[in-house]
Order: sequence, then structure tokens, then C-alpha cells
Amino acid sequence: MNQLKLAIVGRPNVGKSSLFNRLCKKRIAIVDEAEGITRDRLYADAEFFGRPFQVIDTGGIDPKSDIPFQEEIFRQAEIAIEEADVVVMVVDGMIGPTALDTQVAKILLRTGKPVTLAVNKIDDWGKSELVSDFYGLGIGRVVGVSAAQGLYLAELLEAAFEGAEWPEIEAQEEAGIKVAIVGRPNVGKSTLLNSILGEERCVVSPIPGTTRDSIDVPISVDGQSYTLIDTAGIRRKKAEHEVVDKFAAVRTERAISRADICLLVVDAQEGITAQEKKIAREIEEAGKGCIILLNKWDLVKGFRMEHCLKALQDDADFLKYCPTIFLSALTGRNLDKLFSAIDKVFAERQRRVTTGQLNKFVEKALQKYHPPMIQGRRLRIYYLAQVDINPPKFILFVNKPELMTETYKQYLINQFREEYGFNGAPLQFFLKGRQQKEGRSTSRPDIEPAVVEEEFEEEFEDEFFMEEDPI
Repeated sequence: MNQLKLAIVGRPNVGKSSLFNRLCKKRIAIVDEAEGITRDRLYADAEFFGRPFQVIDTGGIDPKSDIPFQEEIFRQAEIAIEEADVVVMVVDGMIGPTALDTQVAKILLRTGKPVTLAVNKIDDWGKSELVSDFYGLGIGRVVGVSAAQGLYLAELLEAAFEGAEWPEIEAQEEAGIKVAIVGRPNVGKSTLLNSILGEERCVVSPIPGTTRDSIDVPISVDGQSYTLIDTAGIRRKKAEHEVVDKFAAVRTERAISRADICLLVVDAQEGITAQEKKIAREIEEAGKGCIILLNKWDLVKGFRMEHCLKALQDDADFLKYCPTIFLSALTGRNLDKLFSAIDKVFAERQRRVTTGQLNKFVEKALQKYHPPMIQGRRLRIYYLAQVDINPPKFILFVNKPELMTETYKQYLINQFREEYGFNGAPLQFFLKGRQQKEGRSTSRPDIEPAVVEEEFEEEFEDEFFMEEDPI
């Protein structure tokens, strides 16, 4: 959608991210008293009296600061200012004008863009006289606001968009396939996003933990819409030394939960570590599709792809069925294979298998390998049905769920994968025992599938998430 863009800029720690969150009515940007928390450009949709616009958050501008990545942060702010239609400069009303505020104001006025000054932290009428101190910055539009309290934001937007030509409102486009880029710190996630987009969208550094916010970027490839979500690296719990690291980890978990597909980026030089296995389990438990990206393959010498792939698959069962791409985000090697793999995994999450096919599969699996006897009793599988997609969910209707052994469970899952694939898509199977009814045994071998299906449909809605044992 063609929208006006509003960039929020200013020196560090004046409340830019608080204002950003308030305008988009979501807690997207991490807010903390420390300087340099926001590093990349953050985008979100907002509206002004029914008119949609896009708001851009930026890192604090301070050319003389010694905080990490200051040069990259300034470059990100410059890009945001360049692409914005209007600019809002934020200052701290409680501190008053500073030399750095004057320097930032001069930078903005030279751009020729419409600039509005937001004097933040004006929390009540008694502080309104503080606004007049900032007219010396040379910006004509000045509005006192409180990002924390949400005060005078309508007046701020009215001043910012004064004279702007609003585009016609178009039909809202679908966000498309949501793709989260996840992994440990410093494996190349932000470099991958920059390479896909062909621009410096994220700050890239060899220092682990550079990215902190989750960044959504819409993109269209061959007519298909995607939303790429760059995330902070997931550290081990004991390595989360700062509160910001904990916030970043929470946002990464949320990114996984709202994604359709997760790209698990692995450093090809280091291979799968315990942390990657943990992330893979989180992806599987969340029911998301997964593609393994072995990044930095251009730096690997003396190893064949098939040997690395075999070692990877031996480390985690779920990863055996996930597509794997050997690539280099830095050089662009094999990036052309990425979106076709995403489309295939997304299609696998949408697949349905008919009940007839599933029960033929059960019959064949039982004939090939019978369940073991346990204390004179044997597991009976009466019926198998698919009940949902995204992710694919299945119900196994059996006589006694406790008779399902771990080895037989794994046998059925492996056979199912061999038969139907579902590559990259996690499979969720649930066991449902027969309900004992008056005058009827719970383990009748001659029960008709139609009867089972009818009883299953009656009981499923109330009991699906309460009484089944997952396998």
C-alpha cells in the first residue's frame, strides 16, 4: 500500500521508541533507560483519523558517542530521513535544549523535509512552559507531548502532516507468508536479510548481539508476498547479562509464534550446537515450518556438503525432514533457492491427506510391524484422521493410549514421513482412547470406522486439548 512515512529521530534517550510504540499502539521497540538500545530502523503501521501511515523508529544520533555501532546507527537514521515524507524530531522537555539537539536540528533542516519538534515528557499542564525553550532550535512546528502518557499525540500528528498530500486509501494487502530468521547471535541473520533486500536494512557487526528488536520487512518475490522478520540471536539463559537481552529473547519467541516458516541460520564452520537444537525444538513445539540455512559456507574448506548434511541430520530427529540450503549471505551464494524452498514448506503445512488414505497407511504399517504385547495386551489402532492444518494435526483413535510405546510411536512417525513427506512441517499426532460405554467393551476389534468417526466428531470439540496424549 502506498502510504505516507513519518520518521522519528533525535539524540539518544529522549523517548523516541516510547513515542513509536505509542503511535503504532504496540510494544514493538524495546524501551530502556540505557543509550543505544535501538539500532536498526523499525517500521510499523499507524493511523491518523482513519488515514493509514507508516512510522519509522531510529537510533539516537550522537556523532561523538562512544557506544557501539554509532556510525551504523547514524547511517540507518539517514536512510530513514531520506525515505520519509515528514520527520518528527524528539527532545527531552525536562532537560531542555542541548548542544546535540541543536546539531541534530541543523542536520534535519538541511534536508528540506517538513520537520516537527516533539518536546517529550510534558506530562501535565504545569510543564507546558518548558516547550518555549526549544523555539531557538529553528524548527517552526513545536508541540509538547508525553509519549509515556499518550498526551497531545493527535496535535503532534496534525502538525506533522500539515500540508501533506494523503494518497488514496487502497485495499489492504495480505501480509503473505511470515518468515522469521532465527538462530544464535552472530551467525549472519542480519547479513542474510540485507542480502535478500539488496540494502543496508539492518546494522551488521561481528559483535554478537548487534540486533535487539524484531524487524518486520515486507517483500514481494514473483508475485508472492512475504514478511521477513529479523530477530535477535537467542542466547543461553545464563548468557543473558542485560535486561535488554531478555527483552530481545522474548521478542524472538514472539516472532517464532507469529511466523509461518522459520529460517534456522547455522554457522557452517561451527555446525549444530546445543543452542540450535533447543531453537529447533522451540520451532517444532510452536508448530512452525523450518528450513535450515548453513551460512558462511564460503569459509568452509575440506568438507563435502553431503557429509555436513549427514552430521546435521544425526543431531536432531526433526531436522532430518527439514530442507537444508548451503549458502553464503555475504556473497549471495544459493540465495536464489531460498524462496522456492519457503513456498514448498508453506504448501506442506497446508496439505491434507484423506481419511481413506490415512487408514490404508495404518493398515500397511500394522501389517509391516505389529505393536508389542504389554502385560498380555496389545495396542489397537482403529482410526486415523487429519483434523487441522498449519500445522498438520492428526488423531489416532486407539483402544488404550498407555499401550503406545516410545519405539512404536517413532516407528509410526518415520513411516508416515516416508509415505507422505511433509518436509519442513512439524507433525502433531494425538492419541485418543475409546470411551467405555454401557454394554460395550472399549477394545472391540470389529468396530466400524464410520462408528468411530461419528463418535470422534461428537467428542473432539470438547476433549481434543484436554484428554489426548500427544505422540
